[in-house]
Amino acid sequence: MAAVDAQTYWMSAKIPSDEFLLYAFDGVVDTDAATAELLRRARACPDLSQRVADDRWWAYPRWAPAALRADQVRVREAGLDWAGCLDAVAGLTSDQLDARESAWRAHVFAPVSGAPSAAGPATVLVLQVAHALADGSRAAQLAAWLLGRPAPVPAIAERRRGSLLLRSMVAARAHRQLVRDLDAGALPPPPEPRSLLATNAAPSGRSRLRTLVVPRHALNRGHTVTVGALLAVGDALAQQLGEAAGLSAEVPLRKPGIRHARNHFRNVSIALRPELPRSERAELLAAQLSAARRRAEHPAARAEADALAAVPAPLLRWGVRQFDATVRALAVSGHTVVSSVDRGDKDLRFGGASVLLTAGYPALSPMMSLTHGVHGIGDTIALSVHAGGDFDIDGYLARLATRLR
Repeated sequence: MAAVDAQTYWMSAKIPSDEFLLYAFDGVVDTDAATAELLRRARACPDLSQRVADDRWWAYPRWAPAALRADQVRVREAGLDWAGCLDAVAGLTSDQLDARESAWRAHVFAPVSGAPSAAGPATVLVLQVAHALADGSRAAQLAAWLLGRPAPVPAIAERRRGSLLLRSMVAARAHRQLVRDLDAGALPPPPEPRSLLATNAAPSGRSRLRTLVVPRHALNRGHTVTVGALLAVGDALAQQLGEAAGLSAEVPLRKPGIRHARNHFRNVSIALRPELPRSERAELLAAQLSAARRRAEHPAARAEADALAAVPAPLLRWGVRQFDATVRALAVSGHTVVSSVDRGDKDLRFGGASVLLTAGYPALSPMMSLTHGVHGIGDTIALSVHAGGDFDIDGYLARLATRLR
């Protein structure tokens, strides 16, 4: 297992991080036949036929073959409406996977009434994936394979661990060059850490999910869908919190280059600046995302990744053990999370039913009680909200809907 994936796996014991990918299909399917087909395709995908083996303290965990079980696809409550289905999915977040037994699970809800864009009752499938198995982009590829897309999921390229001493020296030199480039203005610097706001409170009580479904053109007016979502989130969050100055979001961005790990992304901080005019803000948001990608292409980023890959397993295991999830940070890189993934064409099917929409709900954490998922399939975009604690999610959703109009 790659070091970053092992770190993700070990951290999941402290901060639950399972991913939940939702797909809604037009019609009610034969769940027995659809489940059999899903398991058949899973057996043909190496990633979906393995579990974590972590039985050697001196070594990294490894992926071991695992026989698929019929209960990996679970047919849940029947007769729910759309809101009730989302409540049921929120309840699933308290039942995290044990990746030593299985790294994924699927949940089927049918029939579901009132699903967006459905002509009548719909079927909803939720794929639950251990984060050590896949990041958001790769999890979408795994789901697409399960749901009939012919392209196989690409294999992970092997990376030599190398010498920690040598790679640390290279990383230190590259970091000094990065600092010089930032000081010289050759690279734009990332935003400074921000003061905590209400959304950085530890989530309490049962989490809640909401999803707005809009056509793609509602978000990509002259810019990307991600920028459009950040515009809407910045406006709605500023109004909700009564706080515009200093608002920022954590945005996961795919790393450049060859994928050497199942988790091939980094979180970047993006200043939302809701006090600025919309057109000026859109340009600023796009420029920040571009700058973050440029920093990710700097040799220092690759050297840092190479150094992490060379850390001996006992040392990294010890480091994760020292992490205390109850300690409160004094500053944060974001007041919310906005995770944006394009899940491709509208070509997926489950039990013969065609896909209507896809959504996702990034996990909450001790320092983040509000997250957003932005997921597209074809020309349909789902902007989803995951909130905990006393956050007024329905009032916030209404503000988001107004911004999108």
